[in-house]
Amino acid sequence: MTIPLPDVQFGWSDVFDILLTAALTYYLLLLIRGTRAVPIMLGLVALVVLLSVANVFHLLVVATVLQFLLLGTAVTLPIVFQPELRRLLEQLGRGGMLARPEASEEATSLEEVIGVLARAAVVFARNHTGALIAIEGATGLREYVESGTRLDARLSIELLLSIFMPGSVLHDGAVIVKGNTIEAAGCFLPLSENVVTEAHLGTRHRAAIGLTEQTDAVVLVVSEQTGTISVARDGKLSRELEDQERLSAVLLACCRAARGRRQPGTAVRLRFGRRRLPSDAGGLAKPRA
Repeated sequence: MTIPLPDVQFGWSDVFDILLTAALTYYLLLLIRGTRAVPIMLGLVALVVLLSVANVFHLLVVATVLQFLLLGTAVTLPIVFQPELRRLLEQLGRGGMLARPEASEEATSLEEVIGVLARAAVVFARNHTGALIAIEGATGLREYVESGTRLDARLSIELLLSIFMPGSVLHDGAVIVKGNTIEAAGCFLPLSENVVTEAHLGTRHRAAIGLTEQTDAVVLVVSEQTGTISVARDGKLSRELEDQERLSAVLLACCRAARGRRQPGTAVRLRFGRRRLPSDAGGLAKPRA
C-alpha cells in the first residue's frame, strides 16, 4: 500500500527562510537569557499546554478560562517585556545582534563570595557607611544591571570599599553581584510599596525588599545612620546580623535556598520578618520610578 505524497516544492528560498527564522529565534533567546522573561515565557508555554490538553479532553469550561487568560496575557505582553523590547531595538540599531555572546562564567566558590561580602558589610557597619548589594539568584537581573554602570570586575573587599566610599559617584546606587563578579554599580532597584507598617524605612531597605519581591535575589543592606546590617529575601527583611559569622551563615543559607540547594550541616535559624527599623537617612538618592 502506497501513501500518495503531495507535490512539495522546496527551493533555496525555503532553506534561507528556515535558516533566518532559526537565527532570529536564537538571538531572541539570547536576548531574554538572564532576565525575568524566562520564567514568564515558561508560564505561557504551560498555559498553552494546559489549553491543548483541555481541548483534547473536551473540558469546555477549563478551555474557556484558559483562553481568556491567554488573551489577557497577550494584551499585557508589550508592557511585561518592555525592557527586553527596548534592548532588542537598541541592539538592532547598534548592530549588536551580530555581536559574539558573552562567555559563561566559570563555577565559583559561593563560600568565598559570601566571606568577602560579610567582611565588607562589617567594615561598612563599623564606619556607618551605607551599602546595598544584590546577589543574583536563578532569576537574572540584567535589566537592573543596565540601569547602572557596568563594571564586570572580580569581587573584592577593596573594590566594594571604593564603590561605597562616601562621596563616590556610585555610592548611592546598588551593586549587583553574579558569581564572583561585580556586574554593575550605581544600579536602580524597584522600591517596595508593601511596607505600610514601616513607612519610615530608608530607601535602601525599601529597594532591597522591592527587588526580592520581584526576583529570588538576596540583598545585603547596611544602614548609613545606624550601622545596622540587614538581609532581604522573598520580600522580607532580617536584622540583628552584625556578627560576621552569623551574617555569613545567613547569607550562605539564603543564597543556597535561592539556587535550590540545601545547606548541609547548618543549624542556623533564619528569622525573616517585617520589623520596625529606624529611618535610614542614607537611602538611595536616585529611586527608580
